[in-house]
Amino acid sequence: MVEFALPKNSKIKKGKTFAAPKGAKKVKNFKVYRWSPDDKENPHIDEYQIDLAQCGPMVLDALIHIKNDVDSTLSFRRSCREGICGSCAMNIDGTNTLACLKPIDEIKGDAKVYPLPHMEVVKDLIPDLTRAYAQYASIEPWLKSETPPPPDRERLQSPEERAKLDGLYECILCFCCTTSCPSYWWNGDRYLGPAILLQAARWLQDSRDEATGERLDNLEDPFRLYRCHTIMNCTNTCPKGLNPAKAIAETKQMMVKRQG
Repeated sequence: MVEFALPKNSKIKKGKTFAAPKGAKKVKNFKVYRWSPDDKENPHIDEYQIDLAQCGPMVLDALIHIKNDVDSTLSFRRSCREGICGSCAMNIDGTNTLACLKPIDEIKGDAKVYPLPHMEVVKDLIPDLTRAYAQYASIEPWLKSETPPPPDRERLQSPEERAKLDGLYECILCFCCTTSCPSYWWNGDRYLGPAILLQAARWLQDSRDEATGERLDNLEDPFRLYRCHTIMNCTNTCPKGLNPAKAIAETKQMMVKRQG
């Protein structure tokens, strides 16, 4: 029987435990993934026993409390704290989501916090999004039009045309969907992934854009678009309630229609 083993430096070890302060009555245990490129140590899981009376109700509040008051070496991204910027995307309690939108009370038992899966880690909970942003740039996410705009007003859309963008423009590029997709796990160097394809669909559906053919040509590839197998992980995990799988399916339909 074939046996597979992970490289020694990839095995996650047990780290430090930070006990709750004396007198704490509402204690929650947070198990947080830690890794730093500055040393040669394996990744490890540090445990933080947090008094919930000392922080806000969301997981991000707990992480900020840890960094400010318990362990200043913890690294993570955050900005708006309102589910708008997408910075604090991470894997919490086994699901990709935004830390600022995840209530601590929804987590039963220990709160397990990891970086987004199947991406290189910069440090601790910070994923390397270099490739994802390069893929975003590859779809040229801006309005393309040969027709000059009216000199005295913006380009207009009907309410029906504008409605076609609903469920697309709200994407905040947190990449929760992309990193939950098995097709992206195995083919991330060629498959664009749900987030980028949702963004591509946003421009394909925009009535003001005049580069539909060019955009479809850019996606006409066995991997860039067609590696989506409608597994639906992307839709299930999106913290904004969007449906990337539906957008991808509609793009595939556009491919078929133009072929006659």
